[in-house]
Amino acid sequence: MTLPHASIELPSGQTMPVFGQGTWYLGERPARRRDELAALHAGLDLGMTLIDTAEMYGDGASEELVGKAIVGRRDDVFLVDEVLPSNGSRQGAVQACRRSLQRLGVDHIDLYLLHWRGLHPLSEMIEAFAELVDAGDIGQWGVSNFDLSDMTELLDAGGNDCATNQILYNLSRRGSEYDLLPCLREHRIPVMAYSPIEQGRLLGHDQVAEVAARHGATPAQVALAWVLRREMVAAIPRSSNSEHTRQNAEARDLHLTEEDIAALDRAFPPPAGPQPLEML
Repeated sequence: MTLPHASIELPSGQTMPVFGQGTWYLGERPARRRDELAALHAGLDLGMTLIDTAEMYGDGASEELVGKAIVGRRDDVFLVDEVLPSNGSRQGAVQACRRSLQRLGVDHIDLYLLHWRGLHPLSEMIEAFAELVDAGDIGQWGVSNFDLSDMTELLDAGGNDCATNQILYNLSRRGSEYDLLPCLREHRIPVMAYSPIEQGRLLGHDQVAEVAARHGATPAQVALAWVLRREMVAAIPRSSNSEHTRQNAEARDLHLTEEDIAALDRAFPPPAGPQPLEML
C-alpha cells in the first residue's frame, strides 16, 4: 500500500482505520440487499474495515443491513454510527443509541457521532456521550458537519474528548481547508471525509479523467487518492457493488505526483478565504 498509515491516531490514543465504507442509501431497497451485503463483505475482505452508518439512513434500514454484514466479523470492524440532532438531548441520545445497538445486533459502537448541529445544548450531548462511554455502549464520540464556529463552541463546552469531525470533503468541496482543517489539526482531531467522490459527480470531470489516464486508474481512484494523501483524513466512499468496492480499495495504491496535484489544484482551486461548511 502507498498509504503512509493504515490507521489514524485519535485524541484518546486509540486508532481508527483510514479507509472505510459509507452506507448512505444502502438498505433501503430489498431488491438490492444481496448486492449491498456482498459489497460490504468485499470491502471488509479488502481491509476497508471502518463502516459508517446512521439512524437516519432508511429510518434504521442501513443499520440493519450493516448488522447483517458484520455477523461473525464484529471484531474486525470499526463501527461508526450517527445520532440525529433531534435526539441530541441527554436522554434522547442515550435512548437513540440503544435503539441503534438493537438494530445493529451488537453490544457497542466504536465511534458515535452527532449527525449535525441541532437545537439541543452541546453540553447535554457531551453528557449523554459520556454516559454511553461509561456504560460501554460506545467506545468514543465525535461530531459530523461541524463548522469552525461549532467546533470552537464544542471545545469551549468541554468537548475535548471529541474523536473526529465527519465532513463533506473532496476535490470540489475544499472550503474547510482555509480554517476548519487547521483548527482540527491543532487539536489533533481527525477528519472523516464523506462523499469523497461527490456522489459520482467528479467522475466526468476532464482534469480528473486526465490524471486517471496517466496512471491507468479510474477517476474515482484519483478522487479517493487525493483525499487519502492528507494527514489525519479518513475517507468513507459508498458502494453497492463489489467490483466498485474493489476499485475503491485499489485507490490506496495510487500515488499522485506533484504534477498531478498541481493540475488538480488548477481545476479545483483551494479556498482563498473562509467559506461556510457545505453539506449534502
